[in-house]
Amino acid sequence: MIASLILTALRTPITASSLHQRAIRNKMSTHHKQRIFDLLKNNAIKYKAMHHEETPTSEDSARARGEDLSTGGKALVLKFREVAQVEGDSAAEFAIFVLSASRKLHTKAIKKELKIKNVRFATGEELSNLTDGLVPGSVPPFGRPIIDLDLFVDTSIEQNEKIAFNCGSLTDSIVMSVADYMKAAAPTKVFSFSK
Repeated sequence: MIASLILTALRTPITASSLHQRAIRNKMSTHHKQRIFDLLKNNAIKYKAMHHEETPTSEDSARARGEDLSTGGKALVLKFREVAQVEGDSAAEFAIFVLSASRKLHTKAIKKELKIKNVRFATGEELSNLTDGLVPGSVPPFGRPIIDLDLFVDTSIEQNEKIAFNCGSLTDSIVMSVADYMKAAAPTKVFSFSK
């Protein structure tokens, strides 16, 4: 593992721009992480925090945490259009959708439940703008007050006793009970949108 990280580091050119981007990401991740820690502390919630190697995929995260893949909470920022009330009058919206990392997103279920026509992933630029600089894979499974978006949670999350998730970076995770997560996260709605 260490040899692999060293080889990757040797093959990745370090430029002033890449160092600047890394510094910005670290600052943003610290901001989100601290806000999550504060939320959990204010709600007297116990959790386990851990720092690990960069984990760009859910599978990598599960391995680094020593947790089953199904325990992972995958947070996706999606863009959707509400069904127009009046012809030509529809507003684009974004929201966070959280499902078990072992499951796949089922957009038809989202469209049916929310009575919407179109659903798509936020682009990297949209994601960054909506989340104060987060990158795919680092989004924590929290809406307001951590990220100013509605939060929808899939029923697959409730099938486990605990949830594990990246908390604003690809190198920091939290593991906590699902009951405490649901209390702290206060989702807008819980319904089935995975398969």
